[in-house]
Amino acid sequence: MLRENLKAVQDKIEAVCAKVGRNSSEVTLIAVSKTKPLSDIEELIQCGTTEFGENKVQELVDKYEKVSTKVNWHLIGHLQTNKVKYIVDKACLIHSVDSLKLAKEIDKEAKKKDVIVDILIQVNVANEDTKFGLETDEVFTLINEVSMLNNVKIKGLMTIAPFVENPEENRVYFRQLKQLLLDIKSKNIDNVDMSILSMGMTNDYEVAIEEGATMVRVGTGIFGERNYNI
Repeated sequence: MLRENLKAVQDKIEAVCAKVGRNSSEVTLIAVSKTKPLSDIEELIQCGTTEFGENKVQELVDKYEKVSTKVNWHLIGHLQTNKVKYIVDKACLIHSVDSLKLAKEIDKEAKKKDVIVDILIQVNVANEDTKFGLETDEVFTLINEVSMLNNVKIKGLMTIAPFVENPEENRVYFRQLKQLLLDIKSKNIDNVDMSILSMGMTNDYEVAIEEGATMVRVGTGIFGERNYNI
C-alpha cells in the first residue's frame, strides 16, 4: 500500500508541475511519518524516499537513532525552547520557528554542537487562533533580528493552511506566502536565503505547488489515516 500511495502522490506532483510549467525536481516531497512505525519508514526508504517529517522532538530523535540508513529529518511541528538541545544536530531543517526567543535558543544550542541550523519562519497566513506562526506583518521584523545570529540560517517560509474541504479555498493563502517570500528576497538581507516555500499537505498540496511550493508535507496521502489512540 505504501509503495502505491507514494507513487500516486509522486505522479500527481509530476502532473501538476507539468500543468504549470515547473520542473518536478523543484518540489521536495516530505513524507510526514508522525505516529507511524519505523517499519513504514524503512519500506519507504526502499522506495527511494529520503525526506521524512515529524511533529514531535522525541519521536524524531527515536527514529533518527533507530533508522537503518541516514535520511533527512524535518521537524515540522511546534518546537518548545526546552526541547531545542535534542534536535539541533538531528533535524536537517526546522520548519516551525516563529519567535526570536526560539531562534536564539536554537543559535545557542547550535554553537555548543558546532553546527549551523537551517530554519524556516512559520507564518500564520490565515490568522487562525488554533495555529502557531507569525502574522504576515510581523515577519520582516523577526527575519531582520534572526539574520544577526551566527549559527542559524533562514532558508525560507512555511505555513499550515486551514483544513478545508475544497483546496481551492487555500489558494489565496499560498499566493500570499509566495508574495511575502518574493518581497523578503528583494531586500537581499544578509544571512537570509529565501529558497524554500514549505506549504501544502495531503488535501491541498497540488494547489500549493501551483502557487510555488518547493516543499510539500504529505502524511495521510502516503501512510493512510493515523490512529492517535495507539
